[in-house]
Amino acid sequence: MAALHDLTRDGRLLFITRSLRLFAYGALAVILVVYLTSLGLSASQTGLLLTLILVGDTAVSLYLTTRADRLGRRRMLIIGAMLMVAAGLTFAWTRNFLLLIVAGTIGVISPSGNEVGPFLSIEQAALAQVVPPAARTTVFAWYTLAGSFATAAGSLCGGVLAHVLQGSALVPLANYRVVVLLYAALGAVLAVLFTRLSPAAEVLSPGVTSTRFGIGQSRDVVLRLSGLFALDSFAGGFVVQSFAAYWFYLRFGVNPATLGVIFFWANLFAGVSALLATRLAARFGLVKTMVFTHLPSNILLILVPLMPTLPLAILVLLARFSISQMDVPTRQSYVMAVVRPEERSAAAGITGVARTTGAAIAPVFAGWLFARPSLISVPFFIAGTLKVVYDLLLYRGFASARPPEEPQDL
Repeated sequence: MAALHDLTRDGRLLFITRSLRLFAYGALAVILVVYLTSLGLSASQTGLLLTLILVGDTAVSLYLTTRADRLGRRRMLIIGAMLMVAAGLTFAWTRNFLLLIVAGTIGVISPSGNEVGPFLSIEQAALAQVVPPAARTTVFAWYTLAGSFATAAGSLCGGVLAHVLQGSALVPLANYRVVVLLYAALGAVLAVLFTRLSPAAEVLSPGVTSTRFGIGQSRDVVLRLSGLFALDSFAGGFVVQSFAAYWFYLRFGVNPATLGVIFFWANLFAGVSALLATRLAARFGLVKTMVFTHLPSNILLILVPLMPTLPLAILVLLARFSISQMDVPTRQSYVMAVVRPEERSAAAGITGVARTTGAAIAPVFAGWLFARPSLISVPFFIAGTLKVVYDLLLYRGFASARPPEEPQDL
């Protein structure tokens, strides 16, 4: 907690913007598909729109993050917030499918409640700028936890708000539109808050690389990390939460209410586990913490479908989630530590896009496997095995590449 107490004004502001943004994402994600179908879109049109939204968000993120360190982090964050406003207002205003595609592709919309757009990468770079290196991993852990809680609160608020409005004189479509307008309004608040960031959050040295993707001397390490992160996310795409829940339904006949309880606790344990990583990183180093907490998590993932009863399967799943997120703040902190300060936004953006791309490919193969009753457990084996390979490659490639602030004898 001392690291949070010592946060600068910019650091506290970035925590507020992170929480506000993920609250908005969580609120919209709960009603987005229902709202779009209420507009008259078919299921296939809605699916196409959501796919294009994710593609567009990835492109916007890559464009803005690779230019943020040159053109100004605050400026790119404000642009991202305004794109969020534009998308929200367009979705609330029109039923035209083509206009929705344009707004969803160019604007910033989160269909899943998770981070999209340029915000996370640029905020990480700014946070790394305004906190001491020794406190960076701890601050990133709290930053991750704050986002998790904000998403949960937003999801609850969006669902409750839409439900409460059903008792009013508004038609059902208007109930959902209120949540969409709330999303746009919160985007406007974000834009105002980003204007309050001080020059301390910007790149301190003016000698920023002018390469196309914003990385110069850090190119090799960023590309190697991006390849490894893409592999990890590709593996994770086989067992995303929706597929894991579906496996419990197919294997044990678990009803939706029970699934909600299972994954509520799973996500709660995952969020808290991020905080535990800071002490381990201080003692063993960032890379060793990433690898040696991730390996047992992946072994537990492989064991889930081997459990003969539902209670044992739930127990192994919860044990896996209780250590599954320890590599998140350590991974983010490591990327910020091993690249040049003026390349941090671009590095975070490129590695983030690599993760998104890897995760987007795997569900196609996972869906094919889940469509065959005899193969429904195979995604767990594939995911766990590939993640173990990722851990071994990460350790082999980066165990000796310690951040400057880490003692070399760790």
